[in-house]
Amino acid sequence: MKIIFMGTPEFAVPALVELENDEEIEIKAVVTQPDRKSGRGQKINYSDIKEKALALDLEILQSENVNQKDFLEKLKEIEPDFIVVVAFGQKLSPELLAIPKFGCINLHASLLPKYRGSSPIHKAIIDGKSKTGNTTMYMAEGWDDGDIIYQQEIEIKRDDTVGDLHDKMAKKGANLLLKTLKDIKTAEAPKISQNDSEATFAYKIDKSLGSIDWNQKAENIYNLIRGVNPWPGAYSVLNGEKIKIWESKISDYPDTNLKPGTIIKANQKDGILVQTASGVISIEKLQLPGGKKIDYYSFLNGHQLPEKEKFDKA
Repeated sequence: MKIIFMGTPEFAVPALVELENDEEIEIKAVVTQPDRKSGRGQKINYSDIKEKALALDLEILQSENVNQKDFLEKLKEIEPDFIVVVAFGQKLSPELLAIPKFGCINLHASLLPKYRGSSPIHKAIIDGKSKTGNTTMYMAEGWDDGDIIYQQEIEIKRDDTVGDLHDKMAKKGANLLLKTLKDIKTAEAPKISQNDSEATFAYKIDKSLGSIDWNQKAENIYNLIRGVNPWPGAYSVLNGEKIKIWESKISDYPDTNLKPGTIIKANQKDGILVQTASGVISIEKLQLPGGKKIDYYSFLNGHQLPEKEKFDKA
């Protein structure tokens, strides 16, 4: 099977490796987003997929717009059986979708039609779900609305962060994708229309999502903190300083009459306890500006957090 692989971030790497290791598959080209400059020195950074493709000695193609005529001609010359898309980051035109013999196949990190869009792993944890999953589908002109081929359910553990869940889903999704391609080739794969009336959406996120609203209940804040760890990270403001909060627990300490965001306790015996709209959050790991992530016990060795001080939403 001749394949063009399109992907960009770390989530797509296990799928690329899984396909490259299979004897029936020949990856003719890897398409990824152009290199980006970042940081003060404007250092050029490669995508995770480009790094892996270089290590595997695969041909790499990059374009700001894969739908341009000259780029489409390059893809057509390959005459692929499949174009495989995993977290690529550009919408494909009808002309591009029509290039491969067996279609463009996408691996999406949700149980479609739930959580269409670019941040389904974050959204599943933030929403407090106990399960999610991967879907392989035939790509259509809309966003994540093509016919479903296979789905696999994946448990979300109570303490999973988005980083934990991301890694589990990427690994399991790679196996599902390989099965999908082989079953399509042998005409054994199903084709199931999505029910658009059941669709929900997980739109692109940015750093502002991590701002903690202490007027939410403890359960919602706990889910937000793990749902943005490691990126973009949860944070709040105390006495004008932006403090990142990496890990928390829901405490069994009783509710007080203090305003949401107020520090109830801050000592090495009780921990750092913060009142919410309903319930109490125990901050387990935090980070000051310019500092390192540390647990609350180590933090309180060198810092004081006055009780009754109040965290504010950034």
